[in-house]
Amino acid sequence: MPNWLKLIIGVVIGLVVGSIVNGSIISMSPHVIAPPPGADLHTEAGLKAAMAQMGPQHFLMPFLAHALGSLVGGFLATKIAPSYRAIPAVIVGAVFLGGGAYMASILPAPLWFEALDVIVAYLPAALLGYHLAKPRKPKYV
Repeated sequence: MPNWLKLIIGVVIGLVVGSIVNGSIISMSPHVIAPPPGADLHTEAGLKAAMAQMGPQHFLMPFLAHALGSLVGGFLATKIAPSYRAIPAVIVGAVFLGGGAYMASILPAPLWFEALDVIVAYLPAALLGYHLAKPRKPKYV
């Protein structure tokens, strides 16, 4: 199989599986940390209305979802297309970063969360996935 095809397949699989990880954690979030009373987190309008009532604990699960989705996506993309080194992981992280920046533009989340999320959760997590996935050289030959 040509390397460029491995790159495309790796990135697509990384994005799909990373999105599943992200969505799974987000859907579990209200069961782990209860939303503010009366908050409807199933609609954009309800989420926007609830933002003012949310404390720092309510942002833990979204941060973990974004970071772990990027980490898993970067890991898988690197495993599938290892000859491209960090490029598949960076592509996955950049796509997720774009989605995170979009969400930050439409939801009134606190600035500290948006900054932490955009700076730490996407590209660094995807690069950590790359480092975890790259082949290890034996210490002794």
